[in-house]
Amino acid sequence: MTQHGRIETLIILGAGGDLTARLLLPGLASFLASDEAQNLSLIGVDRQEMDDAAWQKRVASSFSAQQSSASSAVVQGARYLQADVTDAAQLLEVLGQASGRIALYFALPPAITQKVCTAIANEQLPAGIVFALEKPFGSDEASARSLNRLLAKILPEEQIFRVDHFLGKSTVLNLLGLRFANRVFEPLLGSPNVAKVELIFDEDLALEGRAGYYDRAGAVVDMIQSHLLLVLALTAMEPPASVSSEDLRGAMAQVLRATRVQTHDGTCARRARYTAGTIGDRELPSYVDEDGVDAQLATETLAEVTFEIDNWRWAGVPFILRSGKALGKARQDIVITFAPVPHLPRGLTGVADPAQLTISIKPATLELDLLINGEGDPFTLDRTKLTTTLGDAAMSAYGEVIASLIDGDPVLSVRGDVAEQCWRIVTPILEAFRQNRVPLEEYPAGSYGPTSWSPS
Repeated sequence: MTQHGRIETLIILGAGGDLTARLLLPGLASFLASDEAQNLSLIGVDRQEMDDAAWQKRVASSFSAQQSSASSAVVQGARYLQADVTDAAQLLEVLGQASGRIALYFALPPAITQKVCTAIANEQLPAGIVFALEKPFGSDEASARSLNRLLAKILPEEQIFRVDHFLGKSTVLNLLGLRFANRVFEPLLGSPNVAKVELIFDEDLALEGRAGYYDRAGAVVDMIQSHLLLVLALTAMEPPASVSSEDLRGAMAQVLRATRVQTHDGTCARRARYTAGTIGDRELPSYVDEDGVDAQLATETLAEVTFEIDNWRWAGVPFILRSGKALGKARQDIVITFAPVPHLPRGLTGVADPAQLTISIKPATLELDLLINGEGDPFTLDRTKLTTTLGDAAMSAYGEVIASLIDGDPVLSVRGDVAEQCWRIVTPILEAFRQNRVPLEEYPAGSYGPTSWSPS
């Protein structure tokens, strides 16, 4: 916690938007239902006209799945202010309505966030105010750097929360505990013991009304550039001295500085987009027929990119990051495939594939498959799985991020240099896509992907 103490007022810019209703307010409800809840004032701000009662009704609706005495108190005290927040005078007037330490949450498109920050760059802001910004942080490395320089003029880095809910505390601690508290794993995680590492985020959801954003982003920008590269950093980083924000985020930055695409010409990447198909009882149209999609943009809905890390531990080990929409099976997995043993005694037969360690983010499970002597013939190897459930989170991922925000602890936020590194890493792939050096394949909604892409 910083010297300013905990947040007392949360102001949401973009209060009438989808992000606020679908993710931010339910995350706040999750926090308020926890043991960490405290008295908190909530102010919603947007351009549209709305009174306090209508705003309170919206908040209550988003809180409905997880109600508590603390959330009821927040609903009853919630206020709404109509304002154009790109106007410095109007935003300062909003800030003047708050009491105590303020968290200003930018639930806004990146371009609007940039305009707001530009407008108030030279204004005197309330002491201890915290900014919370949603991804994407810029649209490329240069714009991310420009945004960071602008933010640095306004606030110190420890008061800037770049929100990525993949850094929800339970995910972080599960990875840290597994890697650094178990000598059985830590010495083996790296070259030459690991053949490859796969980070897979397959969704069985399609656009869900997000074409306005997604069609100009695509799978690489939406998931790989942000979420999955951060998970790569947690999976591959060296042991930090502590789990303080400086040590943990410093270790993540260090490994990302060493990360690059396997090839700069785009041959380490594949991309595709879905055609019409069925997922469960849902009939989905082709991506190009979805409302709001511009087929000429050639946006990928599935991407797979291979990266390498140029350091002692991981030299030569491919990291394969895959993410896609409208797939037949939802997966959020880290799969570590171990290298084959140097020598297998002659006479042992039965299994060719090496052992794997699978860490599932959702549901939070760990699975280690081992090769052992099978039943019957003891010289025939068989595969067995050791499975356990990892610790359940007390809050949702967004709830954990909000808890960190309220506490003023940036450990679960993305540091400015990390955001820049993530853009640097994927730039060669984005350029290869724009120049059509990587074929845009197709796959039916509800499938694994193109038929030529073999399942893991």
